[in-house]
Amino acid sequence: MKRIKLSRQAIVLIAVLLPVAGLFVFTAARSGPLAPVQVIVDEVKLQSVQPALFGIGTVEARYRYQIGPTAAGRLLHVYVDVGDHVEAGQVLGEMDPVDLNSKIEAQEARIGVLDAQLLAAKTREEDARARKTFSGSQRERYDALLESEATTIENAETKRQADDSATATLQAAQAGVSVAQGELANARKELEALQQKRSDLRLIAPVDGLIVARNAEPGSTVVAGQSALEMIDPSQIWIDARFDQHSASGLSDGLKSEITLRSSPGYFLEGSVLRLEPLADAVTEELRAKIAFTNRDSSLPLLGELAEVVVNLPESATGPVVPNAALQRHDGATGVWILDADNTLRFVAIRTGAKALDGTVQVLDGLVGGERVVTHSRAPLHPGSRIKLVDQISGGRR
Repeated sequence: MKRIKLSRQAIVLIAVLLPVAGLFVFTAARSGPLAPVQVIVDEVKLQSVQPALFGIGTVEARYRYQIGPTAAGRLLHVYVDVGDHVEAGQVLGEMDPVDLNSKIEAQEARIGVLDAQLLAAKTREEDARARKTFSGSQRERYDALLESEATTIENAETKRQADDSATATLQAAQAGVSVAQGELANARKELEALQQKRSDLRLIAPVDGLIVARNAEPGSTVVAGQSALEMIDPSQIWIDARFDQHSASGLSDGLKSEITLRSSPGYFLEGSVLRLEPLADAVTEELRAKIAFTNRDSSLPLLGELAEVVVNLPESATGPVVPNAALQRHDGATGVWILDADNTLRFVAIRTGAKALDGTVQVLDGLVGGERVVTHSRAPLHPGSRIKLVDQISGGRR
């Protein structure tokens, strides 16, 4: 067998390359692709979960009133401004009546004339009734005298004709009174209609409230149904909140909530779910709910202001819980990587339940308390992956 003779240069090259190759293998095994995956593990705890829903909404008035005229016209006066508190029945503004006041005065004068005419008709009726009473008594007297042959047939017939004439006169007087009463009643109804029309020209506050908008100024023309003023009931303010449908299970009336206005970050107001809206948004996949304030101070939040709402759902029963970061997808299933006693990895599919806003997830099936699960890893894990337990992953924080 021949011996391979190495030159001095080859020996030097080998002496240099061997340490380099060893260093490369050592580096690859420690921090390269062959290095174990750094993982952080946590123990499965047995505790209850306080699930909560997070939503975004806007401050709205429960009752909003649009105040305007019932007929087109020119706005004459506006007596209030934005921010004014008003009382129910208070006059907020007036429309220009044009010639309506003159019509009312003319109608009142006409009613005075008809009143006098009715009084005269009643006087004539009383006079006719008195004459009818007298003629009736004369007729009865002469009929009695005729039976006793104390007077002639001609005299008795004259009294009968006089009585018939008095009856006709009374009936005519009564008809005159009815006509006068009808004309007076119609005139009064016309006056009421004019007065109602005049009243409709006044803009009246329907309830105690706060003026939030002034949409027209004196001198401008306002059509029927157009809002000249807007007011709200400041005691009835709520949040129109939206929640994701996927996590809204358990949302119901009466649940307590925390409200944070965008103008006051870090300051929480207490609230409760007043009601759920019967319609969901199919496009955004959101549910809508009305959140009422329960401890709002005297200051009124800005209408339309954004608010963050956290609704506390009923607390779950005590059971296994894991951090949300431990949940992974593997082979189409949702589960966690369990670290057995011999530090080997095993993927277990689980069924989750309630989720808290702090990232805690209730496990309904698949885990027991005390098991160790991987919460963070530097690289994706697979069965048989070499791992290294650390408290902090290099290049990041736990």
